[in-house]
Amino acid sequence: MNKYPITIKPFGENAVLIEWPNKVEEVILDDILRFQAFLQLEIENDWEFIPAYNSLTLINLKTKIDFSTIEKQLLKMHKDSDSTSKRQNYLWKLPVCYDLEFGIDLEELSKELKMSIEELIKMHSSHEYIVYGIGFLPGFMYLGGLPKSLETQRKSEPRLKVEKGAVGLAGKQTGIYPQESPGGWNIIGNCPIPVFNLKSEEPCFVSVGDKIKFEAIPRAEYELHKIEGEVGIYTPEKIVLNA
Repeated sequence: MNKYPITIKPFGENAVLIEWPNKVEEVILDDILRFQAFLQLEIENDWEFIPAYNSLTLINLKTKIDFSTIEKQLLKMHKDSDSTSKRQNYLWKLPVCYDLEFGIDLEELSKELKMSIEELIKMHSSHEYIVYGIGFLPGFMYLGGLPKSLETQRKSEPRLKVEKGAVGLAGKQTGIYPQESPGGWNIIGNCPIPVFNLKSEEPCFVSVGDKIKFEAIPRAEYELHKIEGEVGIYTPEKIVLNA
């Protein structure tokens, strides 16, 4: 397992930002998550960890950070860290209805990408995507691994209202809007189950480093899963990745 060079920067009085090489690569994300798992075993529980594409933010709201001291500690810990440490990751299978009522940009995208709507849907639902970050909205997953043939620009004029559950494409990424929101991604379908629920013990069941696979479903199945999701009885299928 590679260990990549890191740089550490102050991030206000209560946080530090650890940065890895500025590349979108699964092996770099693995190094970030392994170091996070190592730190969670080695340092006090007062720290909160936020992993993303090329960084790990450490936050401690109980203590004003002495940056010089924590920088030296973190560099040494990264050097000495156990490369076998890593949290359990899962592959989640999430249903998506690509009906044109939900996939409001499907027709325009199929022309832009020079493929039929059926080919576009098959391409999008046949790949596994890596969760590189969670943000923008609570539970919004930035999913990497989009086939090059589906890469597209954000819309030139963002919509003021994108529906909850909307599945979109932008640049090299795909994702699900966990709630109604403004947004500039190209919308190709809708996921009927909630991916963020503040009332749940674990509001977002997906973590950075997990993988997502979308499964195309017909409208009738969408309506059924929508009801199951609203009453809290839908359980998404998950597969252990690194058992």
